Amino acid sequence: MGSVSWRLVHRALEMRAPARVARPATTRAAVAAILRTGREGLELLFIRRAEHEADPWSGHISFPGGRSEPGDDGLVATATRETAEETGIDLRQDAELLGALDEIRAMARGRPVDLTIAPFVFRLLRPARPVPNHEVVSLHWLPLERLLSPGTRASMDYRHEGATIGLPCLRIDDLVIWGLTYRMFDNLRELVEEARRA
Repeated sequence: MGSVSWRLVHRALEMRAPARVARPATTRAAVAAILRTGREGLELLFIRRAEHEADPWSGHISFPGGRSEPGDDGLVATATRETAEETGIDLRQDAELLGALDEIRAMARGRPVDLTIAPFVFRLLRPARPVPNHEVVSLHWLPLERLLSPGTRASMDYRHEGATIGLPCLRIDDLVIWGLTYRMFDNLRELVEEARRA
């Protein structure tokens, strides 16, 4: 099948326009899926969010990002600002925008949230020295090829209103990627697989 190259990722993101949520929510957010060249080929950045009672995604593995603010010049600016705040990585200077993934409506604790999230894919052009802030416990550069491997796909038990639900997830090392981040990554996986077949 061959390893995932920058050319393949470019082609995958250019094959079709990202889908938009039909009825946008009152609140909008954006995240950055950041790729770099690592020891095992392309690597994708994930963060582990700090534990916080008020955060419905407390402790989750996610992409850096957050809610749009009035001063943001669009959602790419939101993803860029939030990434700088959470990780210290300056996407404006050290990365290029490759494209966007499908916009999704947020879910939290099993319920829809009045929030839409736009994921953007960036290529890191030079080594960065991340400095996580108080919202981030740790940063993880994970090999894209391993993330795309069927061996990482699994399911997890999620307790909701007294019932146990099996949810799809990725398991890699000691990390479990599920929920919103899993949905965003699965969109990238689908696009890469489509580009490989094209």
